[in-house]
Amino acid sequence: MAGMVEGKVVIVTGAGRGVGRDIALLLAREGAKVVVNDLGGDEKGQGADRTPAMEVMAEIKDLGSDAVVNGDSVGEFKAGTRMVEQALDTWGRLDAVINNAGILRDVIFHKMTEEDWDSVINVHLKGSFNLSRAAATHFRDKQEGSYVHMTSTSGLIGNFGQANYAAAKMGIVGLSKSLALDMGRFNVRSNCISPFAWSRLIGTIPIQNEAQAQRVERMKQMTPAKIAPLAVFLCSDGAKDVTGQIFGVRNNEIFLFSQNRPIRSVHRGEGWTPETVATHAIPAMRGSFVPCERSPEVFSWDPI
Repeated sequence: MAGMVEGKVVIVTGAGRGVGRDIALLLAREGAKVVVNDLGGDEKGQGADRTPAMEVMAEIKDLGSDAVVNGDSVGEFKAGTRMVEQALDTWGRLDAVINNAGILRDVIFHKMTEEDWDSVINVHLKGSFNLSRAAATHFRDKQEGSYVHMTSTSGLIGNFGQANYAAAKMGIVGLSKSLALDMGRFNVRSNCISPFAWSRLIGTIPIQNEAQAQRVERMKQMTPAKIAPLAVFLCSDGAKDVTGQIFGVRNNEIFLFSQNRPIRSVHRGEGWTPETVATHAIPAMRGSFVPCERSPEVFSWDPI
């Protein structure tokens, strides 16, 4: 029986470990050939080691599919072009891109350095742009393609000490929607996944109290392999009418996230002054304000 992505070629960034590794392996089980991109750095993006990517490539070949390794840093614009060219030179086609590579530099905002900010934005947001842009010309000419990007509830909802990461992940949401709009005429689709999964990145978050320790233990139940089925589906022909969406995966749950839309309005025929904003507009809308919450406060039930 043919797999859901039989014969397709997919680039997966950050595929040496964690979520990216499990996505790459499931793609292979479902018949795809994979460009396994991984710089092999640590969770902060430092260093380089091709060993994890080489191991994933070997596992894919053991499954009876094919793979090549790419050790470029997604933060370099030309790296995206090299990945696309590698796929085309090796197999003559490219069907989907999964922007998964990421790093963390968590720190409370008033202590965040420019380097903390730039490094995270460069890998997550610029990295997603770099590969997406490189693939766009090919997808346009081919008249089809799929982008899958990883966002996070750190941006969609909020978290402490992750302003750089949250900003990057919300930027990816905007990038994905723009791709869905700009590339839709070429039958190219773009979607986001917000993964809840235990990984080495999550493992770097400091535990400061018992509640956080319990949350970490719950997160350990959510393995990276749980994310892979949705990612693989979004690369398949079965997802041809799915674009511009934000999904979440939390253990055995799949969520569809809402997107920004007006929820309340007020009107004043003569226009507004600062005083009438204070006495009319804000009191009228205050009941609809979105509270400042974090992901564990919104997802308050245990993973199921």
